[in-house]
Amino acid sequence: MTAITQTRPRVAPSHPLARTAWERVCRVDDLEPSWGEAVLVRMRQIAVFLLSPREVYAVEHADPAADGAPVMARGIVGSRGDRPTVASPLHKEIYDLGTGECYSDPALLLRTFRTRIVGGFIEIELDD
Repeated sequence: MTAITQTRPRVAPSHPLARTAWERVCRVDDLEPSWGEAVLVRMRQIAVFLLSPREVYAVEHADPAADGAPVMARGIVGSRGDRPTVASPLHKEIYDLGTGECYSDPALLLRTFRTRIVGGFIEIELDD
């Protein structure tokens, strides 16, 4: 018996055909403010940061400057002006938590994910 696999063409997340879904990852109360936690969602490791009861950020857990080492949840949370940041625990590159831009090396980019809080739970938007 042969399995049939359906595939959809890959499209950029901003493309009108791109599909996304919100995934519940944890309760807001499960996180400590200004401290990261790693979550596994659809086989992706994502670092989640609670900065206030209504402000949550999610980024790829893999460090772009360290060959993808899964360490970003252990990064140091801070800010540049009014922008929240996380510094890599390995090489200390500083990334904007909202955009993923690296302040210390513009060639690096940390993938970010949209978040929301629904009924006391944190949800992360992922593309299919």
